[in-house]
Amino acid sequence: MNGAARRVEVILSLRTLLLVAGAVALAAALVTIRSAVVLVFFAVFLALVFEYPTRTLMRRLHVGRGIAATTVVLGFVLLFIALGIALIAPLVDDLAVFLRSLPEILESLQESRAFRWLRESGLGDEAEEAARDLAGRIPGTVGGFVGLIGEALTTALVLFTVTFLSLFLVIEMPKIREAVGSVLMPETADRVLRVWEQITRTISRWAIGALVVAIIAGTVQGVTAALLGSSYALALGLIAGLLDLIPNIGATIAAFVLVPVILAEEGPIDAVIMLGVIIGYQQFENNLVTPTVMGRATDISAFLVILGVLVFGTLLGVLGALVAVPVTASIQIVLREVTAERRARVAAAKAEREAAEPTLEPPSAPAPADA
Repeated sequence: MNGAARRVEVILSLRTLLLVAGAVALAAALVTIRSAVVLVFFAVFLALVFEYPTRTLMRRLHVGRGIAATTVVLGFVLLFIALGIALIAPLVDDLAVFLRSLPEILESLQESRAFRWLRESGLGDEAEEAARDLAGRIPGTVGGFVGLIGEALTTALVLFTVTFLSLFLVIEMPKIREAVGSVLMPETADRVLRVWEQITRTISRWAIGALVVAIIAGTVQGVTAALLGSSYALALGLIAGLLDLIPNIGATIAAFVLVPVILAEEGPIDAVIMLGVIIGYQQFENNLVTPTVMGRATDISAFLVILGVLVFGTLLGVLGALVAVPVTASIQIVLREVTAERRARVAAAKAEREAAEPTLEPPSAPAPADA
């Protein structure tokens, strides 16, 4: 071999260059309009949530899709507003008092035997300082919250946009399905529409079931906190209900919030009672409530649940963490459908290989000798 250097040429076609440029331009456009993309994502999610209630209303009342969709979506909005009017003032007051009391709660915990290690490790001082900083940001009264008119109007505009986007999507859902099916080959269209239907059923069942389960969890644990004499029962019930939207680990996270607060407020006996109620309710929920209400709508492993919460929570914040479970389940449905043919071929190949392997028969017993 000679020591001459080899010349390597890389030839890129015009089509490849255009595809790369288009991908870069699309990524830049998505970054620019990311807020609008997030709104559309949540509008599509809510449309899939409202799809099954809309179908149920159409079937039972024999009304058109437009009337049924409008009734479901606007009924949900009116219910949400009514609950907000009834609960927002005491809830905001309770949350404000709870957040302002966090430094004292943490200080009380550090003085107890069970949590003395917090002060010794220095973690307690850091947590207490962070709690004081958070408490300093809380307005003094409910009027302080109501005074944030600009933010309230912005939030109202966002909710209005998402609500009506989801309403129009629900109304137009059959036409969208028909349009998607019209541009695909029949076999591909059947697969795509089948996956679409499975995702719709998964998201709708999860949303309705999760809401019911969260209300039950928040009510049980909030009432328990109230019976134990906690001053923050409403706030603790809300926290427990929101965290219960995360399956498998939500109740565990709630225990790390509720039990220390009860311990600091009421003492170790009441804290043990609170822990017992949380553990007992979690078993009741896992074995009876969730299977009855949600069935196998989100049959995914605990690892994927945690992974989905971390990923979508990082991308979309708190709302992303809340919708992580059905989105992860939907991705799992798509992957199952995409790999269905390959998994069938692998299973057939394994069965053929097992059938081709010779079976070793045990040696037969020698015949008895004639007398």
